[in-house]
Amino acid sequence: MTSFGEYIKNYTENKTVCILGFGREGKSTYKMLEKYCSPKALAIADLNDIDRKANNIPDSVELICGHGYQDCLDRFDMVFKSPGIVLEKPVSQLKCKITCETQVFFECFREQIIGITGTKGKSTVTSLIYHVLKESGLDCHIAGNIGIPVFDIAEDMREETIVVCELSCHQLEYMTVSPKYAVFLNLYEEHLDHYGTMENYYNAKKNIYLHQQENDVLLINSDIAPTEPISWNTYTVSDTDCDADVYVKNGMVHCVEPYVIPTDKIKLLGVHNHYNIAVAYYMTTLLIREEDFTKALCTFSPLAHRLEYVDTVRGIRWYDDSISTACATAISAMQSVPNAGTILIGGMDRGIDYAPLVDFLAEFDIRVICMETSGRRVYDMILARDGFKNKERVHYAEHLDEAVKLAAEITPEGMSCVMSPAAASYGIFKNFEERGDAFKKLVTELRTKS
Repeated sequence: MTSFGEYIKNYTENKTVCILGFGREGKSTYKMLEKYCSPKALAIADLNDIDRKANNIPDSVELICGHGYQDCLDRFDMVFKSPGIVLEKPVSQLKCKITCETQVFFECFREQIIGITGTKGKSTVTSLIYHVLKESGLDCHIAGNIGIPVFDIAEDMREETIVVCELSCHQLEYMTVSPKYAVFLNLYEEHLDHYGTMENYYNAKKNIYLHQQENDVLLINSDIAPTEPISWNTYTVSDTDCDADVYVKNGMVHCVEPYVIPTDKIKLLGVHNHYNIAVAYYMTTLLIREEDFTKALCTFSPLAHRLEYVDTVRGIRWYDDSISTACATAISAMQSVPNAGTILIGGMDRGIDYAPLVDFLAEFDIRVICMETSGRRVYDMILARDGFKNKERVHYAEHLDEAVKLAAEITPEGMSCVMSPAAASYGIFKNFEERGDAFKKLVTELRTKS
């Protein structure tokens, strides 16, 4: 049995345990508990029905499904909460211990983890750091919010293994342990439907560094750097603050050892990605040589749905930026896509402030197609705004299919159309990946209808 197996066995011994949420992480948790642990009792609770036979769950495991599935929590000593589950009661009102895969994994392996969080860019930075370290010959795994539960890699851990872990606010919310190497990229309005205020959202994210120890490393955007004295090594990063420890501008990373980004050799599109490269450069060169970083950087391919070039159809270059859920990401998309002619904006309305986006659009010469509920709000804000240049370039389409059709009609040949929604996909699509795939399919269908 592995050392991690022993740890999780002791962690749950003589406890009654509930797995809250039976999605990807919940299934990963169940697999690990089933293999190594013998709790006094084990249950799985989920809003949706769980197929006992299809998931090979024995009758000894209690299934609690449907509305009211969280009413049972105080019957258990310990609850492994999946990050996608929102607790119906504050933790302070629950008698059970709330834990999760990430908490347990970090308790075992925090010294070997590079953790990355932020509102935008964390998947790109996580994937880039992993790619660089892997290509440089290090024993390395990628996990976390990127789509790989940490328990899925726990049995492969060795003393020399490094884990690059993307961390969402939901994974960090109740954490009491932080990684040895922490990256906090940025903070924008997001998830306010859950957290209510930016302060609550920020507090959840802060757990990536609040429990760090002496000699640990924190790289954090200078705009959100902690002001209180801390005992670990803190460094700031920025693309606007020239006094930051790591400052990137015009393709040059200014830090202890200045670094020129080989912009003519890389596939990452957009100036905003220079910031992501600067972060990856600083963190990886703690472990590898600069020349190894450059070699790996030049072979890194951008992730899907992140300013991803789709195709050229009807003389228009189409870009999928479905990952965009904030004003800043949509603005970056317009600044980064070559010859941006049209942008598609809108999705689920989470109540974020769209004033910065409307202010930018007022002066930026681009056709705007708003869609869905948040798009309707942006559209109405534009119509009501004084000084908005050429309002006739702004349109409203109810849904994505109508928006793509309209974009094909109004985008001039030789220019680009980017879907960068600045909004969540939930309630319309399963996730941003499904939204991006739907966009690509609609673009492909334009070719067949030409």
